Amino acid sequence: MMFHDRTHAAFLMANELKKYQRANAIILAIPRGGVPVGYTIAHQLNLPLDVVLVKKIGHPTNPEYAIGSVSSTELILGDTEGISDEYIKSEIRRLRKAMQEKYITFMNGRTPIDLKGKIAILVDDGLATGNTMLASIEHIRKCAPLKIVVAVPVSSISAHNKVKRKADEIICLFTSADFYAVGQFYENFSEVSDETVTHLIEKANNDQVYDTI
Repeated sequence: MMFHDRTHAAFLMANELKKYQRANAIILAIPRGGVPVGYTIAHQLNLPLDVVLVKKIGHPTNPEYAIGSVSSTELILGDTEGISDEYIKSEIRRLRKAMQEKYITFMNGRTPIDLKGKIAILVDDGLATGNTMLASIEHIRKCAPLKIVVAVPVSSISAHNKVKRKADEIICLFTSADFYAVGQFYENFSEVSDETVTHLIEKANNDQVYDTI
């Protein structure tokens, strides 16, 4: 299955999420690639949009290879054999500081939406290892939502299975065993800038009148 771009994937996802249109729900997008998807879904379903920040911890000799993921409160580690504890602790400190600064930039002074008792719909443009989403789920759990729904256009089979065990529900349009990168399922997978993330969050929350119960 191929998507033209993130917006195309989001329209398809919104159709699968229609049952939450009049629910007490919120779209939580994972920057940066998840924000264009989350924005379109939020617009289609008339739901508020916020972000949840999670960063991958890169291997010391290959930063693109993730050995884990970290949020402001949670840590998910994979294979760390041969990697020093000091490196991991240093990266956790650095990434959490960077995430705090990013959140201030993205939200532009807006107060985070209280998730207690709400349906939290976690959105990204795809799942490769699933570790970022797992850390996001654990982070959001501490906010006492009524339910956590993971909504992604595409996922590797292994990531889908891992996330399914932790989320209350997962909605995924396509899973693949032949999976090496999320971008392989998009014709246009251009980089999303911080400016675009900030603009879409502001636009989503300024333009909509939410009809929730």
